[in-house]
Amino acid sequence: MKKRVTLTFPKRSVHMPITYRLAKDFNVAANIIRAQVAPNQIGTLVVELLGDIDQLDDALDWLEQQGISISLANREIAVDEDVCVHCGLCTGVCPTQALTLDPQTYRLTFTRSRCIVCEQCIPACPVQAISTNL
Repeated sequence: MKKRVTLTFPKRSVHMPITYRLAKDFNVAANIIRAQVAPNQIGTLVVELLGDIDQLDDALDWLEQQGISISLANREIAVDEDVCVHCGLCTGVCPTQALTLDPQTYRLTFTRSRCIVCEQCIPACPVQAISTNL
């Protein structure tokens, strides 16, 4: 089972080897999608967790016991077709090629199933046609 979660670390927990402990202690793989962690600051980590449902639940319980807050990442990327000018700038920053330009029409194509909601495309869009929604 997969779960995409956002972990928010208090200052005292930033130095913990979280992904190592998830793999070693719970057999849960953690694919880091986005990380913003710095010493002596609150850190955030967007991860996709993969493992058995019981192991995932145990791992999430352990994270909460460590003082790490967890929120399920329910957001999705939305492309406003009325605003998009199909310039392709977003395709250059998309790590999964969820955003591509059709080679025949040169129009933007969004493949939602490939999107990991890393949000790198949002600041790349010069006309602000890309956003997140819940």
